Amino acid sequence: MHKNVKNLIDLTTEVKEKINTIGKKNYEPKIIAVSKTFSLESINPLIDYGHIHFGENKVQEATQKWLNLKGVNKSIKLHMLGKLQTNKVKQAVAIFDYIHSVDSIKLATKIANEQIRQNRSLKIFLQINIGEESQKSGVLLNEVNQLAAECKTLSLDVVGLMCLPPISTDVSKYFSLIKEKNDELKFNELSLGMSSDYLEAIEFNTTFIRVGTKIFGKRY
Repeated sequence: MHKNVKNLIDLTTEVKEKINTIGKKNYEPKIIAVSKTFSLESINPLIDYGHIHFGENKVQEATQKWLNLKGVNKSIKLHMLGKLQTNKVKQAVAIFDYIHSVDSIKLATKIANEQIRQNRSLKIFLQINIGEESQKSGVLLNEVNQLAAECKTLSLDVVGLMCLPPISTDVSKYFSLIKEKNDELKFNELSLGMSSDYLEAIEFNTTFIRVGTKIFGKRY
């Protein structure tokens, strides 16, 4: 068994054990294997195993790695996790199935128009700058209702919220705020948790966790 497949199985087992420990029923978050910077040699064993959710941060890298693979395997779901520049929207709409980083009406409008041109419909997460950090992307929490309303007028399929909490903090308080807002907006999906905090994210019913190093190992 390839080590990346074993790591995925171990991760899945840990997630299930956590869910059992906190007593949740009929709940199973989807694991996005964050494959950014990793080669096809690292990714292919997971595809052969049957894993379908993968995440990338850069449009050009994603296109080079995934265009042929997605043509062969229609079940693969590709997630755009990094900041999306408006000049990359055309390529992003062509290759991705989910975008987790919509944070402005300008970007939302560009995506909506490009979806019409390409006859595609992506699932959209609104990224929240939950820690109000200047170096991070995302709409402020008190502005997300307006952005969500504007996305609705554009007929975008907004499915949930996403955030990257500040490093070295109690992430639970930030996850709690996101979960509360997600419920208020009546979204069905939630994108929380990475390799360092996915177990905490599970406590807030995240439907997607974004895990890279726990599956692929350290990036160099």
